Amino acid sequence: MDKLFAKFANATSRVTGSPQAFLICVAAVLVWAASGPIFRFSETWQLVINTGTTIITFLMVFLIQNTQNRDGLAIQTKLDELIRASDAEDEFMGIEKLTDKQLDALHAKCQRMAANSQRLLDQAALERKSREAAKRKAKSNRARPVRVKA
Repeated sequence: MDKLFAKFANATSRVTGSPQAFLICVAAVLVWAASGPIFRFSETWQLVINTGTTIITFLMVFLIQNTQNRDGLAIQTKLDELIRASDAEDEFMGIEKLTDKQLDALHAKCQRMAANSQRLLDQAALERKSREAAKRKAKSNRARPVRVKA
C-alpha cells in the first residue's frame, strides 16, 4: 500500500506541478466565470467552483505533504551519509530530530566557527598581501641602479 501510494503521490505531483495543469485550471476558471451569465450567477453556480476547489485543495494537501516528507527524508539521509563518509563532525547527523533550543545552540556554534574561519581567512589574506608588497618593493629596489656619490 505504501509503495502504491508513493507512486501515486509522485505521479500526481509531477502532473499537477506542470505548466499544462496550471493552464487547464486557468481555463476551467475562465469557463466557469464565462458561464456565470448563463446561470444568472446563482448560488449553485458559485457552489460548483467553491466545492470543486475545496475538494481538490483538501486532497492536494495530503499528496504534497507526503511528497515533501519523502523528499525531506531522502535529502536528510543523503546529508547524513555525506557527513558519515567525510571528516565532518558526526554530531550533525540526525539534527533534524533536535528541539528548537538545541538547534539554536548548534546554529550559534556554527556561526561562531564560521566567524572564526572568516577571521583566519582575512588574516591569511592580509599576510599574503604584505608578503606580495614586500616582494614588489624588494624587486623594485633591485631594479634601480645604485648611485654612488663622487
